[in-house]
Amino acid sequence: MAAELSNILPRVLIVSRRTVRKNKFVDFVGEYHLDLIVSYGAVPVIVPRVSGVHMLLDSFEPIHGVLLCEGEDIDPSLYEGEKTGLSPEELEEIRSLHASDTAIDKEKDTIELGLAKLCLERNIPYLGICRGSQVLNVACGGSLYMDIGKELSNKVAEIDRVMHMNYDDYDGHRHIVKVVENTPLHHWFNESLEDGKMELWVNSYHHQGVKRLAQRFVPMAFAPDGLIEGFYDPDAYNPAEGKFIMGLQFHPERMRKPNSDEFDYPGCPFAYQEFGKAVIAYQKKLIGSKSVPKPLQLNQEMEKKRKIIVRSFSIARNIYNAGRDTNPSKQSELEIGAQFLESNTALTLEQEGRLKQMGATVRNATSYFDRLKKNKQCEGLARKLMGKMTVEQLSDFRSFYHMMSQICTEVLEEKLQGLIVNEITPPLVE
Repeated sequence: MAAELSNILPRVLIVSRRTVRKNKFVDFVGEYHLDLIVSYGAVPVIVPRVSGVHMLLDSFEPIHGVLLCEGEDIDPSLYEGEKTGLSPEELEEIRSLHASDTAIDKEKDTIELGLAKLCLERNIPYLGICRGSQVLNVACGGSLYMDIGKELSNKVAEIDRVMHMNYDDYDGHRHIVKVVENTPLHHWFNESLEDGKMELWVNSYHHQGVKRLAQRFVPMAFAPDGLIEGFYDPDAYNPAEGKFIMGLQFHPERMRKPNSDEFDYPGCPFAYQEFGKAVIAYQKKLIGSKSVPKPLQLNQEMEKKRKIIVRSFSIARNIYNAGRDTNPSKQSELEIGAQFLESNTALTLEQEGRLKQMGATVRNATSYFDRLKKNKQCEGLARKLMGKMTVEQLSDFRSFYHMMSQICTEVLEEKLQGLIVNEITPPLVE
């Protein structure tokens, strides 16, 4: 039963994060993410952060969804972060304060940006949490604050400043966000929004965030300091149809009551639920586009006719491969295939593709056979006529056609050269 389910359930790729344990590298993914993916009907497939994996992403097919979450800071060169204006002293202070996050992992960047771009190209459902939302924004041309404290907090009123991470209270830390109306986030948490304030207390753990949001996205929530806490692509959001492209800077999976698995709000797991719905729908759509009708069961008479037609196609292919007809007696067999095509002119794209793979259609093969026969007849007449000519006449005749051949070649080259020049520099239209 388990083996059957593994072949049926959609696959969601999650890239691991590397850390050091007992002086050895280990890769991990947060358990909450894995539990929620499984709970909503998908199979998490962990992509290890190992050198060279970015070149092996095709090996993880089929991909029905991608969830990207925790990790270190994204390489600033990927979003022009070097233009931030921060002094060397400030950059050193940031590295000292956030030592565990500022160590750039270029391999992880390459893997995750590759997966994000793959999702955008194919409309594969994508859910980005925290770093995963930043990866999505960068993949679409957006930029990031290298450090919220240095680049944003100092520019807003003290009352609007937000602590986006608390090293001493990883799971328990909360800060307020304002939800944007008529967005998926609004619908998920609608029951928990008191008196129309559109405010939620969320868990977060980050010192970077979206600075310039990529053009295709719409914000779903803001922190009091103006930082975007969630965004989505409205043109790529319809979970029932397999569409889901979204980034959340906060952590809904960790928003749980103390010493309990009960969520702070009923809407907390909805991001994963709707993402799971989109992943399942995407898989069904993918299977539907690749499904092949079962072959018809033919009786003996129909099977015999089928073999005759297939042989006709095979002869046509051999004629084109050889460039000549090795056996004129095969013309009658070619005509069978030609008659079949004439009575079945409305071919499907798949049928046309199969005919092209054979090298030529039977119609073309029959036409080729006819031209070959006419050429042989012309050749016979020419030999008969020239057999009656004298040596002098034949010599003059050959000299004349040699001269005509040279003239034809020269004129043809001039015409072709003229066509090329016209294509490169078309005439001006007044």
